[in-house]
Amino acid sequence: MIILPTLPRISFGVIVLNGEPFTRYCLRALYPYAHQIIVVEGAVPAASNIATPDGHSTDDTLNTLQSFVAKEDKEGKITIVTAEDEGHNNGFWPGEKDQQSQAYAQRATGDYLWQVDVDEFYHTKDIQTICHLLKQDPTITAVSLKMITFWGGYDYICDGWYLRRGANIYHRIFKWGVGYQYTTHRPPTVINANGQDLRKLHWVKGHTLARQGIWLHHYSLLFPKQVFEKCNYYSQSKWARREHSLRWASQCYMQLGDPFRVHNVYSEPSWLERFRRMHPIEITRLKHDIENGHTSIDCRNTEDIEQLLKSPSYAWRRSLVKAWFPFNEIRRITSQLLWKTAAHVKGIIESALGR
Repeated sequence: MIILPTLPRISFGVIVLNGEPFTRYCLRALYPYAHQIIVVEGAVPAASNIATPDGHSTDDTLNTLQSFVAKEDKEGKITIVTAEDEGHNNGFWPGEKDQQSQAYAQRATGDYLWQVDVDEFYHTKDIQTICHLLKQDPTITAVSLKMITFWGGYDYICDGWYLRRGANIYHRIFKWGVGYQYTTHRPPTVINANGQDLRKLHWVKGHTLARQGIWLHHYSLLFPKQVFEKCNYYSQSKWARREHSLRWASQCYMQLGDPFRVHNVYSEPSWLERFRRMHPIEITRLKHDIENGHTSIDCRNTEDIEQLLKSPSYAWRRSLVKAWFPFNEIRRITSQLLWKTAAHVKGIIESALGR
């Protein structure tokens, strides 16, 4: 067990819009390990359909944050930032989350910056292991983690080609100091005072930690509320290009209309599996509070998921889809190389002909 004096100084940065019911549980999970927690609340323009007219959460997120600060922030670790604090008087954050990430980065005073979604959680022992790793090796400049995506209930996860291609790796922890800058949110990128990308220096990769059993638990597709809000946002975002997201939420998430298009990036095959390990402690508490009526949220009925996962037909078809992935990747990469080669040859020929 790591005692508090040995902890590295970590500034946690959280962007949140409509974070209920996760908000207080997320803060409680981070608090013992935090030098500070900077929560940036509010919407970007593409999320206006799921925000108040002045750019804030439509659920109780802001009240929950303020209540947590008043009642549980005994050490004064938490800072709440809204768009108004940065001079955006209409309440909306401009752009597509770069400014929100930069807002917490500019306020960070720790030696490390750890980006966290309000619906992502870690086992306590895994946070302790990462803290010990950072303390023991100060040359580490960046840490990524491999993600588990929960779907429709606590006992189910989704996987798929899109995730296996690298989307299940989240860049989360960055060394921080004077002159460091958070440059982009997609992908999360931090440069040091010399302009060097921290993931090109001493980078601990997600697969390395996963082999040690350290995972990011992402409860991003757990509740229908979350899913429909995310899909509403994705349908309006130019970067996401998912104009049929809400239809996917109705037909594939709520009804399992296509059990091989269960991930919200629905352009490629994905599937459901059973989760058989332990949940992080704050998720266990959230589940208990929901079951006992202390926290209110509509949950998805899971009878159809259970029926699907008990089906031998689904099991063997899932095995085929998983087995085909590496062959599809070879075909995809080969096709890309052929197109690049053809374009290069065409350029040489046109240059030789003086065009």
